[in-house]
Amino acid sequence: MPIVNRFHDLTEEITAWRRDLHENPELLYDTVRTSAVVADKLREFGLDEVATGLGKTGVVGIIKGKGGGAGPVIALRADMDALPILERTNKPYASKTPGVMHACGHDGHTAMLLGAAKYLAETRNFGGTVAVIFQPAEEGGAGAKAMIDDGLLTRFGIERVFGMHNMPGMPVGTFAIRPGPLMASADRLRITIDGLSGHAAKPHLSRDPIVAGAAIITAAQSIVARNADPLEAAVLSITMFHAGTTDNVIPSSAELRGTVRTLLPEMRDLIEARLEAMVAQVGAAYGVEARLDYSRDYPVTANDAAEASFAADIAAKVVGETNVDRNVVPTMGGEDFSFMLNERPGAFIFAGVGEDVANLHNDAYDFNDELIPVGCSYWTTLVETALPRTA
Repeated sequence: MPIVNRFHDLTEEITAWRRDLHENPELLYDTVRTSAVVADKLREFGLDEVATGLGKTGVVGIIKGKGGGAGPVIALRADMDALPILERTNKPYASKTPGVMHACGHDGHTAMLLGAAKYLAETRNFGGTVAVIFQPAEEGGAGAKAMIDDGLLTRFGIERVFGMHNMPGMPVGTFAIRPGPLMASADRLRITIDGLSGHAAKPHLSRDPIVAGAAIITAAQSIVARNADPLEAAVLSITMFHAGTTDNVIPSSAELRGTVRTLLPEMRDLIEARLEAMVAQVGAAYGVEARLDYSRDYPVTANDAAEASFAADIAAKVVGETNVDRNVVPTMGGEDFSFMLNERPGAFIFAGVGEDVANLHNDAYDFNDELIPVGCSYWTTLVETALPRTA
């Protein structure tokens, strides 16, 4: 969907920023170059304040509206980090760092928020204050929490928070959101099994951790199948099983790893408690010692109902009501913007990046630059609506 406004003229410049970031991806908190590029551009745009080093490598820019910024403070957030994936797009601006690529579109998120910051700093057609947040380590590093722990929300007096993520499979010019849970909590589990090694021909003289591990995997699936309310979403996936070194030795130990994802805190509690009991009891039944280490990583990403409605209204202003899904089906993927939504009212929205774009976290994925004027327009329309000028 064409957007004919200031961003129509800026799209080529913002695209160049995006492709430079794509060429130079960085992981987790190691977004040193990316953070420097962002901070330099924000200073070039004439922001009122540019703060660096929050959450190790996070950057925050402050833009005051008419009246010196008096009034409410809202925040817009983009993530900056890439993924440990070998890129196979064969694009001229493909990653120059082997084994690292922007496979989730964070380069596009960063570029769009930079474009919005440039426009807002030029026009100041709003009251109050906007904080533009550029966050590291979304991909498993909880960078949002690290920035909060460094005083992000209190230092800048942030009252409301908004996030956006591109979504393959949705046409450019469409948005999707819902009140309440939009994305799942994301937890990690590690099960360690200690048995007794021995000869494969004499299993009765051993305590086999592989057989015990297989039993634990099978039993664990019954938690979702038989303990969880079938009307509530939950996923328990064992994704790693490491044991043994050769074909004629029963090993002494095994290790399982996986994830648990839920949309309700009480479901999260249930699965952790049942898994803890099941691991110990199945291990005892097989004569091995089995231990569970359960790590709660990202909470449920839950939109405030009023803010979700507001964000949908903004999207409708940009692309039209028929192009906004206000009650999209939740996804079981995780997102650390959840930490910000736990602290302040706000909303997270999906923006269509194209029906033919490869899936997120795929080595053939590339952000569709046609989304740039749409995403930038969403940000600036949100600011100018949330913070209307009073003079």
